[in-house]
Amino acid sequence: MKRLFKLALAALVATAVLPGTGHAQNWRLHTLVKDPHPYNEAARHIIGELDKVGIKVKLFPSGTLGNDPTVFDEMRLGTVDVMISSSNNAAKHVPELQVFSLAYLWPGYEAFTAATGADGPMLKRFQALFEQKNLGIKLLGIGSGGSRNMSNGVKAVETVADIQGMKMRVPPSPVMLQVWEALGTQPVSVAWTELYAAIQTGVAQALESSIAGYTGSKLYEVAPYLALTQHEIQAGHVSVSQRSFDKLNDEQKAAVIKAGAEAAQIMTETAVADEEKLLETLKKDHGVTVTKPKIAGFQEKVEPLHESLARDMGATDLLKTAREVGKAHM
Repeated sequence: MKRLFKLALAALVATAVLPGTGHAQNWRLHTLVKDPHPYNEAARHIIGELDKVGIKVKLFPSGTLGNDPTVFDEMRLGTVDVMISSSNNAAKHVPELQVFSLAYLWPGYEAFTAATGADGPMLKRFQALFEQKNLGIKLLGIGSGGSRNMSNGVKAVETVADIQGMKMRVPPSPVMLQVWEALGTQPVSVAWTELYAAIQTGVAQALESSIAGYTGSKLYEVAPYLALTQHEIQAGHVSVSQRSFDKLNDEQKAAVIKAGAEAAQIMTETAVADEEKLLETLKKDHGVTVTKPKIAGFQEKVEPLHESLARDMGATDLLKTAREVGKAHM
């Protein structure tokens, strides 16, 4: 009996991971969304790349590990290892991320990518902010989950006048609340995982989201009127728990950094490639009414807010950078 115990103990010691050696890691990766979605495509790239260096990553999509604020805290503890999610849901910890919620900030994806890609000035600035704020979370990349558009269960939207007084679901972002107030709606804050029921029961009448998020969560069933307001290029962040990262060896750390940067790029590429396909599917297979409203009326109401909102969130420098990059890519 003693001999069997000693053999079992020896086997356990042989396979154990000593702190800092970076072998045989088992990680959990959180997203809030269901397929098809660019965040989940980015997640699958990370899973494949990290498997090569002995990090086994399991994807938990659709908020199965909790809502973003909860997961953000879990990341700081190292009980969740990686998250890919919308930047506005991290605004509580990094208020400057709300700069991406300034409606009609970018002339197009090219400008967004130039500012936030691997060598982009805004990515570098946010990586420094994550570190300065001592969050316990390392920012690996910023990509896009697609353009954000408005949908509702009431009527087709052709102009900004059509949305006046609508109960509008917004994420937990003070900037987005002010943007949609300026557009004449009545904002209500509802968690993404509770959004379908909120629209179904009338807690909210309208929402804004990426086309992928709208499709994957079947929101077309309760909000079949989709208006291509394209008010925002949705920014998503790819982040890793600092505690989890610090346990890795140098080879694994390099792989995580590389995979995260690539995942952000894949996220954006997937979003751009899939939007038109998803729109066709929504119209043909799900009976969604798609309109292209007159954007000028929306822009006139929100663009004058940019400077004051950026100042309130401490992101005047980031707004300036976004404008400079935008002008260079118009």
